[in-house]
Amino acid sequence: MKKITVVLLLIFIIGTIEAVDTESYQFIDHLLHLEGPGKPELYEDGVIFTAPASYRRVGIAFAHEGFSKVYWFKKLLLPPDEVVQAPAAKQKAPVSYRDSGILFYVYTVPEGIQELEYRMIIDGLWTIDPANPQYRVDTSGMTHSMVPVPVIKKPISTFDAPPGSLNFTYTAPPGETITVAGSFNGWDPFMYELQEKTPGTYSLTLPLPPGLYQYVFFHRGQRIVDPHNPKRVYTKDGKTASEALIR
Repeated sequence: MKKITVVLLLIFIIGTIEAVDTESYQFIDHLLHLEGPGKPELYEDGVIFTAPASYRRVGIAFAHEGFSKVYWFKKLLLPPDEVVQAPAAKQKAPVSYRDSGILFYVYTVPEGIQELEYRMIIDGLWTIDPANPQYRVDTSGMTHSMVPVPVIKKPISTFDAPPGSLNFTYTAPPGETITVAGSFNGWDPFMYELQEKTPGTYSLTLPLPPGLYQYVFFHRGQRIVDPHNPKRVYTKDGKTASEALIR
């Protein structure tokens, strides 16, 4: 219950970030353990940018987009200890969140980009990232901060499977137990276990008749939507699930 409560609170606080799965326990746990603002950090297929919350407003823009769009940082708020320790159903008083001292933004790296060049707007002024020692001066004399990005292998999705089947793939630490459940098996969380094909990569291919299917993964007792499938729906019981179509 403690982990579930923290996850729900932080999802509510940080909102939606494109591509990186903010509903995953791994992402929430990672944010909870940020010690403070610092240099950019690679996370899955994205980069986490942070800044001190003492700034009034921080934004970031990227060279490959022509600096035409500014992405604004959000404040990372943490629940008080008493909220973490008690089930949400037993909390009657209004929740007072703690300021982590961190502003952050998570940017999903487009395919083919091996190096991010960017500038920040801090309290209305364009500048390089003061926490990032890597920078470059372009031909016009403009200084850009830099983040080298390793080539990211596109994950196998539910759609990369033979006709008449779905391929379920999940990434987690090695030696874990990952299962998948959905409308194809009465949402039984124990029937289908993914196999660890390579260290930390789990997959399972299920032959299924044509139709529209909803499904979720189960990992460490948590119900998790497919981070590699953007199609999500609400099931009859009001929970979020991934959805895939077999024609």
